Amino acid sequence: MTAPGKRDLRHQLSVHGPLILVLLIAALGLYRVLIEHWREGSALLGGSLLVAAAMRMVLPQERVGLLAIRSRVIDVLCYGAFGLAVVALAATITRGSLTVGP
Repeated sequence: MTAPGKRDLRHQLSVHGPLILVLLIAALGLYRVLIEHWREGSALLGGSLLVAAAMRMVLPQERVGLLAIRSRVIDVLCYGAFGLAVVALAATITRGSLTVGP
């Protein structure tokens, strides 16, 4: 027999695990932007949205947690479109920097 606390924690992780994964990827992307690797960071931010779209598409409703905002189709289209747009921008912008110095 398992203790009620363990079962509850396992259930919470299974429900909120997808959001935690997406937020970890986004946090890594923000960290890369902050240390002036903005193209890699931007690609990671867009990638986190694409991961959210993939998980929203394949996970059942009871396991998707807070990634579910609207209907499945709308969520997948919005996450996917914004993710592709951010990745495309990160890949195509080749000049410039976020730093101001010489």
